[in-house]
Amino acid sequence: MIRRTLAVLHARNLEFLRDRSSLGWNILLPVLLVFGLAFVFSGPDKPLYRVGVLTGGTPLDGFEHPFLATRHVGFFDAGAEVDGIWKLEHHRMDMLLDLRDPARYWINEDSPQGYIVEKLLLQSDPDSFAKATVTGLRIRYVDWLLPGILGMNMMFSCLFGVGYVVVRYRKSGFLKRLRATPLRAIEFIVAQVLSRLMLIVVITGFVFVGTTTLLGTPMAGSYLDLLVVAVLGAVCMIALGLLVAARVSSEELAGGMLNMISWPMMLISGVWFSMEGAHPLMQDAAQALPLTRLLDAARAIMLDGATLSEVGADVAVLALMSAVFLALGAALFRWRLD
Repeated sequence: MIRRTLAVLHARNLEFLRDRSSLGWNILLPVLLVFGLAFVFSGPDKPLYRVGVLTGGTPLDGFEHPFLATRHVGFFDAGAEVDGIWKLEHHRMDMLLDLRDPARYWINEDSPQGYIVEKLLLQSDPDSFAKATVTGLRIRYVDWLLPGILGMNMMFSCLFGVGYVVVRYRKSGFLKRLRATPLRAIEFIVAQVLSRLMLIVVITGFVFVGTTTLLGTPMAGSYLDLLVVAVLGAVCMIALGLLVAARVSSEELAGGMLNMISWPMMLISGVWFSMEGAHPLMQDAAQALPLTRLLDAARAIMLDGATLSEVGADVAVLALMSAVFLALGAALFRWRLD
């Protein structure tokens, strides 16, 4: 028994070591993840408060004021005044500051963080600023987090539930047998998309109803609009999983590639924390990820009452990504790799 077990163990180890693509991914993936995490979370400690500054196009370091040197407060360019006020109303930052003449600041009366930041500002310069206030009910972290958790679950189910399965089909010879039938690649891909989509929508719907009922999560927009965004996001990530599996015959390689795709989305797509105030390069990279578009649109509908037309940019990007991934997946798809 021991000899047979050792023989199988030896054979499996040789199989893995001879699969150079899988071995390379298993070595390379942890290294890339470490460097990625170091890049995302390196630098100074995360500030306790966030203050948007109206710069009028002037670089932030071109302003001189003692308040800008306050420790544990993060300062960033807030863009246009109307955008900054909207972010302040929705608790995306704790204060909006204008250091230009006349100097002004805005705080949200419903934000305890804003109260603290105001005290810090007035302590450094009590007489120079005019005060303005905005209002906006505070959104609980769990309200903001719920779309991220559901979206992340959809992402993993779509990518691994389709991409990994197709690779297993190819490796077991199932696709080889399908090739002898009149079935075309695009028909097989569409069937895989529809099958996984039905499962994802049903499961996510049950979880959504249960969690919103138990947690009392607000729903300011239309359920139909949210369903459209969820379906489109799921199709996009299913198509991405199929694209990965189009030419791969190793389950280990497929797992490495799918992890390489899913981990950046889990880190910088806004699942756990807002990217507001992050490095512009990180924000630009996040906007190129389908999960970011899905979560931005879902949160806008659920928390801000946005309509489908108001999240039209995210919807259009998801639709374009879906079409591109499906077209490339069908064009690159191989029933077997000799």
